[in-house]
Amino acid sequence: MRIRALIVAYAGLLAVFIAYVYHYQHDVSRIQSVNEDTSPFYGKPDEKYVMVTFQSGMDYWKRCLKGFEDAAEALNVSVEYRGATQYDVNEQVTVLEQVIARKPAGIAVSAINPTALTKTINKAVEEGIPVVLFDSNASGSKAFSFLGTNNYSAGVTAAHEMAKLLKNEGKVAIITSPHQLNHQERTRGFVETIYQKYPRMQVVAVKNGKGDAMASKQAAMEILKDYPDVQGIFATEANGGVGMAEAVKELNKKEIKLISFDTEKQTLDLVKGGVIAATLAQGTWNMGYWSLQFLFHLHHHLTSPSRSEDSPLPTYVDTGITVVTRENVDHFYAK
Repeated sequence: MRIRALIVAYAGLLAVFIAYVYHYQHDVSRIQSVNEDTSPFYGKPDEKYVMVTFQSGMDYWKRCLKGFEDAAEALNVSVEYRGATQYDVNEQVTVLEQVIARKPAGIAVSAINPTALTKTINKAVEEGIPVVLFDSNASGSKAFSFLGTNNYSAGVTAAHEMAKLLKNEGKVAIITSPHQLNHQERTRGFVETIYQKYPRMQVVAVKNGKGDAMASKQAAMEILKDYPDVQGIFATEANGGVGMAEAVKELNKKEIKLISFDTEKQTLDLVKGGVIAATLAQGTWNMGYWSLQFLFHLHHHLTSPSRSEDSPLPTYVDTGITVVTRENVDHFYAK
């Protein structure tokens, strides 16, 4: 009898426990559902945001897109990646027009040219689609904000690094993309710092690498032919770095100090192998992540769409840089 009573008691306790767990899970699910339905920071899967770049197959954009996707997961929204396949202004304008026609919740754009996309960006904003710029700015447009490297400061950093490598003297050159604002600023920061801070150094040439490894290799070949006593070259983007490294290897001028930009695997391999002395890593994940956060705030009217002083979102965010050398290069390979 006592055993039967114990069994009945245990069965009762078990039933109470199961009922408690059921009601607890039900309450948690209900609370989560209420929170998701009412939270201003929780969107819907059919709410789509688009990232638009150029040379869309470049490894460089992968970390930007990863940040964009991570923000989408946190906000419960969807994202799409589009871009011009080539370094072509007209193609990027066309892609952006196509994206606008689909009326997304917001667009994050890296502008191939500081002015050529302004009209199209303004069209999106005027149609009620929030736009932010990242990596490369179009400062005359109506885009809400720019998130990217302080490119002038990056050029300054590259100049100081080059001066350190050359012991503050020697002739140097630059390979850049002169029609793109971020590269213009990097070039200006480098040139002005050399001129102002290092009187025994001289920038003797600035060449257009066209954002292409082969064109940059040719540019480096021309520099080394015209100025055989050049001791260092700074490339303002990754393909330029790869191209100048190929030129130096082909001409067997490994004593020339090379500084590149960004952290594509090929660039990192060249740093690890000692061909490129240093490269500058940008905060690309931050660019993508915070671009989507900004767009979400704008789409949901959680902030003012105007560039007023009392707006809670900044109109410019410096996403930072890090100097990558042989000593720390292993930390920058994609995991």
